[in-house]
Amino acid sequence: MRPGARIGVDVGRARVGVARSDPDATVVVPVETLQRRTGTGTVVRAILSLAEQVDAVEIVVGLPLSLSGADTASTADSRAVAARLASGPVPVRLVDERLTTVSAQAALHAAGRDTRRSRSVIDQVAAVILLQHALDAERSSGSAPGSLVEPIRE
Repeated sequence: MRPGARIGVDVGRARVGVARSDPDATVVVPVETLQRRTGTGTVVRAILSLAEQVDAVEIVVGLPLSLSGADTASTADSRAVAARLASGPVPVRLVDERLTTVSAQAALHAAGRDTRRSRSVIDQVAAVILLQHALDAERSSGSAPGSLVEPIRE
C-alpha cells in the first residue's frame, strides 16, 4: 500500500462530495459538500486547496458507470472535472463508483437519517465510500486503483 493521504471526490450535477484519508491511508472521513452552482473552476480550486492542505499524494474521482459498465449521462462530467483536477500538482485517478450514492443513502437510512433532508451529507458519504473502496482495492491488489487521468493541455 502506497503511503500518503488521498482525496475522494464524488461529482454530481448539483453538488460535489469530498472526503479524505489519513496519511497512512487507513481511515477515511467526510470533509465537505461543494455546490456546483459556484462553478466548476471554484470547485476544482477548493479540491486542489484541500489536497495541498493535507499533502495529498492522489485525488480519486468517482466515475459513474451504468450497471453494465457503459457510460452514463454523468460520465463525461466526471471525466471533465477529473481532467481539470489533473492540471494541478496532484495525480488524479478515475475509479468506478457504481452504487456509491445508493450505498450512502442506505447507510444514512440505517442510521435513522432522512435522506431527503440529508442530500449534502449523502454526497460526502458517497465520497467516503468511493475512497474507502479505492483504498481497499489497492490494499488487496497491490496496484493503484482505476486509471490515471491526463491533464488538460491548454
